[in-house]
This record gives sequence, C-alpha cells and structure tokens, in this order.
Amino acid sequence: MENSLREAAIAHAPFFVTAPGETDVLFVGVVWFVVIAVFLVGAFYLSLHALPERLAHHANHTQIQLIGILTLLALFTHNNVFWVAALVLAVIKFPDFISPIQAMANALKSLAQAKGGLGESVPDGATADVGTTSAETTKKEHKDV
Repeated sequence: MENSLREAAIAHAPFFVTAPGETDVLFVGVVWFVVIAVFLVGAFYLSLHALPERLAHHANHTQIQLIGILTLLALFTHNNVFWVAALVLAVIKFPDFISPIQAMANALKSLAQAKGGLGESVPDGATADVGTTSAETTKKEHKDV
C-alpha cells in the first residue's frame, strides 16, 4: 500500500519536482532569466542615464560639456538632481545673447575705422578719443590734473 501511495504522489507531482540525480530545469531557467534580466536592466539604466547627453549632442548645444559633466556626476554620486539639471539644460535652448552684442561691437568698430578715428594699432581693450592722437590725449590728462 505504501508503494501505491508513493506512485500516486509521483504521478501527481508538478513538473518542476525532479527526481534525485536529474537536472533541475526550473532552477536553470530561473538562473538564466535573472542573469539576462540583470544585463537588460543595466543596459536600460545606462542608456536612460545617457539621454541628456544624446539629446544635447543631436541638438548641437554649446553647453554639451556641462551636460556631460552633470550626467557623470549623477552616475557616480547617485544624486538625481544632477541628472535632472542635465536633462533641463539639454532640452531648453538658451537664447544667444553674445552674438548680437559682438555684431554691434564689430559694426561700431568698423564705423570708427572708416571715419579714421580708430587706428589699427589701438588694442581691443584700449579707448581713445576720436580725432586725437595718443600724445594729445596724454597732454589733456596732464592739464586736467
């Protein structure tokens, strides 16, 4: 009677119960699933982490180095504020304030050179009175003192 009960239990056992000495198929399947899942989650995490840098690269942003530094800081410190800041910098296109100002400065410089007031020998940071030479400028400064 004990053998018949044992045979009945073996017949109704689930598929993942293995006999002694056989390969546990469920265990091997779960191990492969976990290993593949860890690699896929890691690849997804790293690709998501590089999203701000890819966005900035495709949009040809001028602050791409800052975005890259922020993403690396977020990766190594696990601080999400750096990643959010990098994403905001990558998505928002900041207006170019420097180009119009440089264009105006270049236009004024060319107008001054056309009138003869600004010579080629004047350094970029130096100022000179229009129509006067450097010797006359120094004489005026000495009289004012």
